[in-house]
Amino acid sequence: MVTGRRRNHAIDNHDSTDSYFICATPRTGSSLLLGLLDSTGVAGHPQAYFRSPDEVAWAERWGIAHAPQGALDYGDFVRAALVAGRTGNGVFGAKLMWGTHAELASRLAGLHPELAGDELRLLEREFGTRLRFVQLWRDDTLAQAVSWLRAEQTGVWFVGGRGEISGGQGSADGRPRFDRDALTRILRTIDEHNTGWERWFEGYGVQPHRIRYEDLSADPEAVTLRVLDFLGLALPAGRHITPSHHRQADRLNEEWIARYR
Repeated sequence: MVTGRRRNHAIDNHDSTDSYFICATPRTGSSLLLGLLDSTGVAGHPQAYFRSPDEVAWAERWGIAHAPQGALDYGDFVRAALVAGRTGNGVFGAKLMWGTHAELASRLAGLHPELAGDELRLLEREFGTRLRFVQLWRDDTLAQAVSWLRAEQTGVWFVGGRGEISGGQGSADGRPRFDRDALTRILRTIDEHNTGWERWFEGYGVQPHRIRYEDLSADPEAVTLRVLDFLGLALPAGRHITPSHHRQADRLNEEWIARYR
């Protein structure tokens, strides 16, 4: 919930960040960017830690006790995520899709009821006041929708990676099939989610670092270096930026795009 206009939430670029969130919609290259940032060794180990369907899987990986129905101590969960998502310099990174931010804020409000209704302050309370945001979007939303639909149908949201729990390999028998109505639905959802992020940033006076998927795809190293600069970080000498995810789009994507148009 956005509670009203706030002062500009910009941070001096000469100060390094405590934490950052990659804010995105599906199929904008967020998994690719997470792997690239992880490879720098200084930008945390960003992953989608806070999707409620994945809580139990993360909790089991981190050794956090939970009830059979999945209930757990959310304070313990956040503390474990911070440990898992930080690099040695103390920087934490994570991914938030539109909607997941509200889930996270709701759970944090249970820990800090005095801040309920102010999502930004809740995030700052847990992740530090030097908190920054990186926004991913895609110019070609039809290509995004086609990629999204194929991932829904096949269950395969990424290939490669660094131990992600969210998404991943789905059912082997999921077959992609053209569905005009589903593509129209997803296009509408993409527009709603992009608008939601824009209103959230505006409402809280946040200036995110913005990245087009098309730029990330064309020059992932340059885009990653610009993100490091935004975070007040530098690539260590001798360190190389390396992708851990593989491109999934193929000729079928192109055929569906042409068919829809």
